[in-house]
Amino acid sequence: MKSGLLGIVIAIVALVLYWSTFSLTPAQQALVLQFGEVRGIQTTPGLKFKAPWQNVLVIDKRILDLNMPPIEPILADKKRLLVDAFARYRISDPVRFYQSVNNIPAGASRLATFLDSSLRGVLGNATLEQVVRDDRSNLMEQIRVDVDKRAKAIGMEVIDVKIRRADLPEANSQAVFRRMQTERQREATEIRAEGEEQSRRIKSRADRDATVLVAEAERDAEIIRGDGDAAANQIFAEAYGKDPSFFEFYRSMQAYRTAMEKGDTSLVLSPDSDFFRFFNDPSGTRSAPAVGAPQ
Repeated sequence: MKSGLLGIVIAIVALVLYWSTFSLTPAQQALVLQFGEVRGIQTTPGLKFKAPWQNVLVIDKRILDLNMPPIEPILADKKRLLVDAFARYRISDPVRFYQSVNNIPAGASRLATFLDSSLRGVLGNATLEQVVRDDRSNLMEQIRVDVDKRAKAIGMEVIDVKIRRADLPEANSQAVFRRMQTERQREATEIRAEGEEQSRRIKSRADRDATVLVAEAERDAEIIRGDGDAAANQIFAEAYGKDPSFFEFYRSMQAYRTAMEKGDTSLVLSPDSDFFRFFNDPSGTRSAPAVGAPQ
């Protein structure tokens, strides 16, 4: 009988100890609640104690992510922009957090409302160039400060806010693409026209230079040819003066070769013609001069 009673006492003590203790990891913090009222807060890891009738609400104290659904704010230059943003936050005041939103899903929903409102407000005063290129980091810091100020009221701290993607809506993107394509085609047409103009100018200059070069070459050739003919005539005259009879014979032989060069040549001449005087007399001592000899 005593052993049975002892067992019951041990079981009751074990249950009381079980209901009176809880443990926390380094990533957790806890509120000790009694009938819904906060009676204590634990922020360090380890084994903790509470009254058996008290409850424990464990809250994550790590940095958490909040992914926003895409929104389309209207910018200061009246353009729509598809914005996909996210935030990183943590629960800095678990008591206020519990009293305001009670749990993390409800807190994330409230924070998403704050972030949506701040994104639309800050981006509504900025231009597309500022959001996409020039002043993005400063705009993100403005949004973070604004959301953090609101989040403190519900026990949360916003660590960072970033825009993951900022694009024009599909219809606007197509319109911008068509406008860019038209501008590029116009630029290509202008560049092509300038290239054709330069090509014609270069060809015209090349044709003119070629004409000048050919004319100068022909002029130089005529000058050289004239100089050559003059030199040939001089040599010819000097040679004739040294031996007129041989020269007459040589000229006659050239005349025979030129006249009879082709196979279809036909000549109707008298045998006594002056043209054949070297055929009749090798010395050519007839009164008539040889054909082609200078007078």
